[in-house]
Amino acid sequence: MIKKDMTEIRFYHLQNMSLDRALPGILTQAYKRGMRAIVKFANDETLEQMDAHLWSFHPDSFLPHGADNNAKDQPIWLTTKDENPNMASLLILTEDCDSDQKDDFDLCCHIFDGMNDASLKAARTKWKDLKDGGYALKYFQQTENGGWEEKASTEAA
Repeated sequence: MIKKDMTEIRFYHLQNMSLDRALPGILTQAYKRGMRAIVKFANDETLEQMDAHLWSFHPDSFLPHGADNNAKDQPIWLTTKDENPNMASLLILTEDCDSDQKDDFDLCCHIFDGMNDASLKAARTKWKDLKDGGYALKYFQQTENGGWEEKASTEAA
């Protein structure tokens, strides 16, 4: 049985583009909706690369974010820790990361590389574990043009 007050969990299956191409679009949509977000990375190197990329991914874009100071003032916070210093409602987990704080967010998104067998297997295991835990789940697969199509979900009771 799914509890209605639990965090909604979404899985985003990358098929046609890398994380550095997909993440800015997801964050742009969240920012436009007024959502504060945490993006968790597996290591500092990837975090630093994405931090630089989010400032320059498109000449006409602006995605305010931070990773090293004034966390509470940042609408998007990049981290390798299990934290929520900007009081975000959205948690994005990349590179097979997980979090013990999923229940502190309204929405948690697992973004995984569908071309990597280990990532695909990890995502399937997470889906099963979360489904067994009663979470509302949605699975989105990347389309050829880079958009997202919902392919599966568990219904709230």
